[in-house]
Amino acid sequence: MRRWAALILALPVLAVVAGAGWASLLQKSGNLHEVLEGKVYRSAQPSAAQLVEWTTTYGFRSVLNLRGPSDADWYRAEQKTAARLNLTHADFAMRDSEILTLDRAAALMALIEALPKPVLIHCKAGADRTGLASALFLAGAGQSEALAEAQISFRYGHVSLPVSAAWPMDQSWEAMEASFGFDS
Repeated sequence: MRRWAALILALPVLAVVAGAGWASLLQKSGNLHEVLEGKVYRSAQPSAAQLVEWTTTYGFRSVLNLRGPSDADWYRAEQKTAARLNLTHADFAMRDSEILTLDRAAALMALIEALPKPVLIHCKAGADRTGLASALFLAGAGQSEALAEAQISFRYGHVSLPVSAAWPMDQSWEAMEASFGFDS
């Protein structure tokens, strides 16, 4: 009986270790994923080398930074690399700790729609802001609620718990689902 109790107590620890390993793997890989083939892709903050490699592989024509303009080295490198690759570069400042209003969501969706495709959307980790942007894009493109909502999940590193700093991304999605005709 003690072995079963020890096993039951060890399961949450194993789940945390496995989750941390998954999150680490996502970051090391750049968290790059296809949202809608040939149109929209999502990732963590790409390095200059990753942006070159991914553009060669997927034919990106634009990059959308959800972190907003910055004086940081990563931002200057991204702009320089995008210019060298003839990519349209756009910024849309979002915070994963703030609810996205309907008006701002509409502006984000219009920006994604207007950018040359395929477009790479990124934030810092490619999990939270990028997840919401990807869900909005899919919902606006007439995809199913389940497919859209899956973009805001642990599969991409997002933690959907009220104690998470990025919980406002979940709240934003829940507030907007009805505007796409979803029942949830």
